[in-house]
Amino acid sequence: MKRFIPVLGLLIPLLLPVVSSAQVDYFGIPDTIYADIARIDSANWSITVNYTNDENIAGLSVPFKLSAGPVKIVADSTSYAGGRVEHFTYKSFRPDTAIQCVTLGMIANLGPTKNVLSPGKGRLATIFVSSFDGQSIEKLNVDTITTNPNNSLMVVADRKELEALKADSLPSNLDRRISIYPAFVVRYSK
Repeated sequence: MKRFIPVLGLLIPLLLPVVSSAQVDYFGIPDTIYADIARIDSANWSITVNYTNDENIAGLSVPFKLSAGPVKIVADSTSYAGGRVEHFTYKSFRPDTAIQCVTLGMIANLGPTKNVLSPGKGRLATIFVSSFDGQSIEKLNVDTITTNPNNSLMVVADRKELEALKADSLPSNLDRRISIYPAFVVRYSK
């Protein structure tokens, strides 16, 4: 017992940084991106990208790694129509067939507009996936990945959100609190 107390005294300062380094969402509840996967027919599937947020959002980067076992697949199109980011100035879709990935990029403003993604939940976009040779896709697997040049699953809050945090003298473009790394959940339709 006498040896335990000095060891405990050494362990507490060493473990404190590990425990305190958990990621914090400065704006409330943790944001979540959902990939809802559904089979259209034997060779075609859809991935509906849904998002839940509680702050105004200025941009999103959503890269996915796709796999279907030995079957070669491609993300051949996407639709932003009717989604929560339909009004965004820039919406991109970049498939990479060599590594079976797709990157969605969404930017609210590229000029003097005041577009934002308001707090809420719902569909951002739908990605359509098909097999190269019309082979049957038994199961579509989706996960996050970092694609070139450095696109990872990330969301950027609107700079005005920093005012609510009583931002210090750091310029808002350098304040990393506007970078949000959302949770990611894959859901399969029944």
